[in-house]
Amino acid sequence: MMRIRAFFRQVFAFPVRWLISVKSIPANIETELGVEKSKPILYLVQTASFTDQVALRLSTKSLGLPDPQSSVEFLGAEHKRTYFLNRPQTLFTRKVKKTSIEDTFTQLFHIHRENPELDLQVIPVFISWGRAAGNDKPSGFAQLLADRASPSWLRKLFIVLFLGRDNFVSYSKAVSTQQMSQLHGSDKKIAQKLVRVASTHFQRKRQTLTGPMLLERVTLRNSLLGSDAVKAAMLEESRQKSISADEAKKRAVGYINEIAADYREGLIRIGDRLLGRIWNKIYNGINVGHSHRIRELAQNGHEIIYVPCHRSHMDYLLLTYVIYHEGLVTPHIAAGINLNFWPIGKVFRRGGAFFLRRSFAGNKLYTAVFREYLELLFNKGYSVKYYPEGGRSRTGRLLPPKTGMLAMTLQAALKGINRPVSIVPVYLGYEHVMEVKSYQKELKGKGKKKESPAQVFSAIRKLKNYGHGFVNFGEPLQINQFLDEHVENWRDTDTNDDKKPSWLTPAVNQLADTVMTRINRAAALNGTALVSLCLLSSKTQIMSETELVNALDDYLSLLREAPYSEDSTIPDEDTQTLVNTTLALKRFEQSVDDYGRMVATKPDNAVMLTYYRNNIIHLFALPSLIAALVFSKKKVEKSDILETVQRLYPLLKKESFMHFSVDEAIAYTEKLISSMKSKGMLLQAGKMLTTPEPKQKQFYSVWLLSRVMQETWQRYAVVLRVLEMHKSLGRSQLEKQSTIIAERLSSLYGMSSPEFYDKNVLGTFVNALRENKLLTTLDDGTLEFSEDSMALKEVITPLVWPEIVQHLEKIEK
Repeated sequence: MMRIRAFFRQVFAFPVRWLISVKSIPANIETELGVEKSKPILYLVQTASFTDQVALRLSTKSLGLPDPQSSVEFLGAEHKRTYFLNRPQTLFTRKVKKTSIEDTFTQLFHIHRENPELDLQVIPVFISWGRAAGNDKPSGFAQLLADRASPSWLRKLFIVLFLGRDNFVSYSKAVSTQQMSQLHGSDKKIAQKLVRVASTHFQRKRQTLTGPMLLERVTLRNSLLGSDAVKAAMLEESRQKSISADEAKKRAVGYINEIAADYREGLIRIGDRLLGRIWNKIYNGINVGHSHRIRELAQNGHEIIYVPCHRSHMDYLLLTYVIYHEGLVTPHIAAGINLNFWPIGKVFRRGGAFFLRRSFAGNKLYTAVFREYLELLFNKGYSVKYYPEGGRSRTGRLLPPKTGMLAMTLQAALKGINRPVSIVPVYLGYEHVMEVKSYQKELKGKGKKKESPAQVFSAIRKLKNYGHGFVNFGEPLQINQFLDEHVENWRDTDTNDDKKPSWLTPAVNQLADTVMTRINRAAALNGTALVSLCLLSSKTQIMSETELVNALDDYLSLLREAPYSEDSTIPDEDTQTLVNTTLALKRFEQSVDDYGRMVATKPDNAVMLTYYRNNIIHLFALPSLIAALVFSKKKVEKSDILETVQRLYPLLKKESFMHFSVDEAIAYTEKLISSMKSKGMLLQAGKMLTTPEPKQKQFYSVWLLSRVMQETWQRYAVVLRVLEMHKSLGRSQLEKQSTIIAERLSSLYGMSSPEFYDKNVLGTFVNALRENKLLTTLDDGTLEFSEDSMALKEVITPLVWPEIVQHLEKIEK
C-alpha cells in the first residue's frame, strides 16, 4: 500500500512541479536560523496538503536539506520526517480536523524520558500560495483563491493553478525536542503546548505575509472626513476662504483622492513577474543584507516604517521587490507628487504609492488630511516607506534629512498605536545609477527635467547591464524606546492639544540624525565604488591592473580586520574576481601594453565616478586621514594622529553621517593603526609611524589612500580662508564667496567633482563649524573668524596639497 501511494505521489507531483515556482525564506537557514544539518531534522507543517509537500520537497532540495518524504533514523528505528497539524477541509464543510500529532509528540517526549541524550530539530515550515489581504467586499473568485489555513483539495487546485508561481516556503528557528522534554508537565501537556504554539506561530506568519484588511475607498474617505482634525480643518478652511461647508468638504475629498494609495495585490503579483525579468536583464544580482531584522519585526507584530536613502527612481521598485521576496507584505510608499503623471501615477498608486506635495506650507486642510491618512495607515497596520532626504541625492552622499515625515510619525506614535512602531533604516547602493548623467548636469547648473512618460520610456529603452544592486537593512529603531532614552516624561504629553510639545523639534532632529547614521552604518562596498575611489585618487586617473588589485586587496583586508561597523558589508569574492567582474561592466577605459592591462576613467567620465565613490567614502575617511597625516609629516607619533582625529572627526561626522562618538572614533583609529601596521601599510620606527618604503607594494596603496579625502580638506581650507580674509561676514556671503573660490580651484587644478563647489555641501561644513563653536556667531547671525577657527586652519593646512595652499594664501578680498 505504501509503495502504491508513493507511486501515485510521484505521478501527480510531476505536473505540479511545472505549475509552481518556490521561493525559500531564508535562503541560508544555517547562518540565519542556526539549523545544524548534521543533526536529525523533522518538519512541522500546518496542513497535510499534497501540493504543499511538493513545494516543500522542491525547497528542501534547493537548500540541501533532507527530503521531507524520507524517513529519519534514531534509536535504531525509522520514523516519519514530516508532521502536520491539520487535515484539509472537506468539499462540503469548512471544518478543519486535527491530525494525531499530539499523540505522536507525546510518544516522542516519552522516548526522551528514557533517552535524555536524544535531540531532534523540529523546524516549523509555513507554506503559502498568494498573499491577498482580506477585503471588505471580496468577489466570489477572490474568495475561491484565498489561501485559507487548510483549504479543500478542490480550492487548492484553483489556488495552485492561478497562484502557483507565487509560492513561499518560510522556515522558522528549530525547536529542540530535548529542551522541550525538560519543560514542566506531563508528556501530553508538553505535546499540547508545542501544537498550540505552532498554531499561533503559523497564524502570525500568515498575517505577516498578507498584511491587514484592505479598506474600500469609500470607507477610507469616510474615516478621514470623520476625524476630528480634518473636520476642524474643513471648518477653518470654510471660515478663512469664505466658502461653504460643502465646498470645503469637496476640497478635502479632492486631497484624499490626490494623496491616497489604491493598493491592488494583483498588480503587485504582475509587477513581481515583470521586475523579475527586468532585474535578470539588467542586474547580475541583488545582494540583500540583514533581512532577518525585518522578518523578526514583522513576526513580533511591529508596525514597520522603512526609511531608505534615495539614489534613484529605481529605489521605489528595488526595495519593494526585495521586501516582497522576503515574504513580507509590500509597504505603502510616500512618493513625490511629481511622479503622479499619466500613466505611471495610476500604476504607482495601485502598487501602494501615496503622493505628497513638496511643501505643505499655508495649507492647513491638506496638512490635516495627509497627517490623518498617515496615522490611519499606522493604526490599520500597513507598513510604510518614505525617504528622509526628501529627494534623490545628486552627489552620492546622503543629503541632510527633511524632518516632516519623521515628525508626523512621532506625533502619530504619541496619539497611540496599538502595536510597537519600528523605523528600519535602509542602505541602497548600485554599481550603476541610470540618472547619474543628469545629476551631474544639474550640479553644473542645468535645470531638473520634469518627469514625463517620454522620460520613462527613454529610461526603459536604455536599460542594460547595471552590475549588482545592494539592499542592506540597518539596525531598527523602536520609537517608544527612542523617546524613553531622549525625552523625559514624553508619555505625559497632552495629545489633544493642537500645539506641538516643546520637545518635539529637538527630538525629531535627533531621530533624523540617528536614522541617517544608521543608513550609512549599513553601507555596502561594491566593485564600481571601490575602483572609482582608487582611480579618482590617482594623479592621472589611470592605474595598472596590478596596482589596482593590490590597492583594493589592501583596503578590503583592512576593513575586514577593522570593520567600519557590524552592519556594513564587504564583497565575498577575491579581489581579482571583483576587479574582473567590475571591468566587465565596461564603465572604465581598458588598454593593454607590453606590461599588462591598464585601467582608466573614460573621457569625461571621471565626474560621474565621484557619485559612486561618495556612496562609500565615509568608510575610508579615518583611514585616509591617518595616511594623509603620515605622508604630510613624513614621521608622526600616534598621539598626534589621535589628537587630529579628535579635532576633525566632529566635522566629518556632521558631513558624512558617521556613527562613532568622538571617543569611539579615537578607539577605531587606534584599531586602524594597529591593522595598518600588521599589513605593512604603516611602519613603526621607535615612537614614530612612517610610510612603507617606495619599493614595497603597500606604498602605492597608502599613497592613494592619503588622497581619498583631499577634496574634503581643500573645501575646508577654502571656507576657513574666506573667513580669515573677511574676519566677519554673513552666512550667505560666506557660502557664495567660498563657492566662487572652490569653482576657480576646480578649473585650475582639475577637481573631478562639481560637488567640490556645491553650495549645499559647503553649507553643511559651515553648519558643522557653528555647531562645534569653531567660529563665533554674533547676535545678528554674522559669522566671525576666531582663535578656534585659526587653530582648525592650522590643523587642515598640512593635509592640503601645497599648490592649493599657496594659491589660497595669494587670494585677497
